[in-house]
Amino acid sequence: MLALADDNDDSLKALNFILNAWEEAAEDGISPEMIAYAALYAALTDLVGSFGEGAVINLIGELGPRIEKGEFTLVRSKQ
Repeated sequence: MLALADDNDDSLKALNFILNAWEEAAEDGISPEMIAYAALYAALTDLVGSFGEGAVINLIGELGPRIEKGEFTLVRSKQ
C-alpha cells in the first residue's frame, strides 16, 4: 500500500486513497487510460452534484491553461 505522508491533511489522505485504488486497478490489468477516464467521470459527477454544472464548467475552463503550462506533466519530453 502506497503512503504519501503520515499527515492529518485530508487532501493527502484522499489522494492516498485514490492512488491506492489506482494501483490496485492497474494490478488487475485495467489500463491507465481507463482508470483515468473512470476517475475523471467519478470526480466530475460528484463535483456537479455538489456545486452545479456552472461551477464545474468554470473549473474545467481553468484547466486548459494549467495543462498547457505543464502543471500536470510529471515527465517532460525533450524536443
